[in-house]
Amino acid sequence: MTAEAQTQATAGSGNPPSYRVVNPATGQVEEEFPTATDEQIEAALAAAHGAFQAWQEVPIEERAQVVTRIGELFTERADELAAIITTEMGKPLSEAKGEAEFCTDIFNYFASEGPQLAADQPIKPIGGGKAVIQKRPVGALLGIMPWNYPYYQVARFAAPNLVLGNTIILKHAESCPRSALAIEQIMKDAGLPEGAYVNVFATHDQIADIIADPRIQGVSLTGSERAGAAVGAIAGKNLKKAVLELGGSDPYVVLDSADVKASAADAWATRIENTGQACNSNKRMIVMEDIYDEFVAALAEQARDLKPGNPAEEAPGTFAPLSSRGAAESLYEQLRDAVNKGATLHAGGELSEGDTAYLAPAVLTGVTPEMRAWHEELFGPVAVVYKVSSDEEALELANDTPYGLGGAVFSTDEERARALALRLNVGMANVNGVGEGADLPFGGVKRSGFGRELGPLGMDEFVNKRLFYIAE
Repeated sequence: MTAEAQTQATAGSGNPPSYRVVNPATGQVEEEFPTATDEQIEAALAAAHGAFQAWQEVPIEERAQVVTRIGELFTERADELAAIITTEMGKPLSEAKGEAEFCTDIFNYFASEGPQLAADQPIKPIGGGKAVIQKRPVGALLGIMPWNYPYYQVARFAAPNLVLGNTIILKHAESCPRSALAIEQIMKDAGLPEGAYVNVFATHDQIADIIADPRIQGVSLTGSERAGAAVGAIAGKNLKKAVLELGGSDPYVVLDSADVKASAADAWATRIENTGQACNSNKRMIVMEDIYDEFVAALAEQARDLKPGNPAEEAPGTFAPLSSRGAAESLYEQLRDAVNKGATLHAGGELSEGDTAYLAPAVLTGVTPEMRAWHEELFGPVAVVYKVSSDEEALELANDTPYGLGGAVFSTDEERARALALRLNVGMANVNGVGEGADLPFGGVKRSGFGRELGPLGMDEFVNKRLFYIAE
C-alpha cells in the first residue's frame, strides 16, 4: 500500500477516519476534529445544490472575478498557509509557501482564460441551420483530495469548476483538517456565495452516500489505486462522471549527458521535492550504461550524511519527515524487501526511532521483478536507478509498469530524446525537462487513472457540452 493509501479516505472501507493533526516531525497529536454528522452532510448537499441554482446564472466574467480574489488570498496568506501544512504533513516551509503561491497562478489562469475556454464553439451543420457547442456547468461536485499537496490539489480541481459555474463539496485527507478549513475560509472571504464551496469531514460511508446522492453530478479523486477503485465503482454504479488521479512510477531516462554530476544533481532535486511524495516524481531513473556508475555515485554523494531536520527551519544538510509514521514505515518495508532480495542500498534508508516520520533519503540499484520496488510506487525520497545498454531497452523498461502518469527523456541529442519520448505510454511525456504549470494539462493512463486537470483540458471534465441548434 502506498503512503497515499494510508491516509486517503476510501468509500465504504470500514473504520471511520479520524481527522487530526499529527506533526510528523515530533509524532505528537496537536489537534483533533469530529467527523460530520449525517445532518451536517445533508446540509452540505442541500447548500451546494441550492447554491448551484444561483451561481450558474452569474455571468462567467463575474464568477472569474471572485476566482481571481481567491487566488490573491492564497498569496496574501501564504505564510500562514505554509505553517499549517508544514505542521500537518511535514512539507519544508519554503516548499509549503511556494505551493500556496502556486495556487494563485492556478486560480488566475482559469479566471483569465476560463471565459474564452468556455465560450461557444460554432460548428457548420451539413444540413443547414446554425449550431454551436456550449459548455455549461453540470451542478454540485464532490472533490476527494490527498495530503501530499493540500492546497495545490484542491486548487486545480476547484478553480476551473468554480469559473464554469459548478459548486463543490470538498472532502480533504484526514491528516489535513486545518488546511481544509483554511481553504474554506478563503473561499468565503473571497465572496463565493454560501454553499458554493463546502468542506466536510466525512466518514467513508458518508462519502459513498454523497456520491450516490442525485444532487451530486460528479466526483474527482486524487489518491491511491484502492481509493480510486472504490470511488470509481460507486460513481459508475450511480452513473456519475469521475476523474481519478492515482499516482505513478514515472520513468526518468538519461541517454547521455555532457555533465553527469549535474544531470544527477537535477535528477536528485526532482526526486526529493516534497520529500519524494509527488505522484509524478521520477521514481525510476533509467540510465545508459556508459554513464551509469558515475550517475549513481553522484546520487549517493547527494544522499550521504543527510540528517533529520525541522521542516520549519530547513537547515543545510538536513531532510524533512515523511507525512506520517505509517508512511515512513511502509516505505522502509519496501526498501528492506528489495535489499533482502539482493538490491544494493548505496546510501540512506535508515528509519527513525519512536513516533517521528523520518526516513533518510536513499539510493537503490539492482531492483528486479521479484521485488516489491519493481512494481509498486515508492512514495518517498528513494532514487531507484536502472542500467540499460540501448534506447530500445530503456523504452521497454520505461513502459514496463502498471502506471502511466508521466515520463521524461534526457539527451544532448534532442531528436534522439524526442523519438523515445514519443513512444512512452504515459499521459505526460517530456523531453530534457518536465513541463509543469497552471496552463499544462495533468493526468495519466493505465492505473494512473483517467481525466485531466489544469490547462485547457481542465475546463472540459465536469461540463455539459451542449449542442444548441437553430433551424433555418
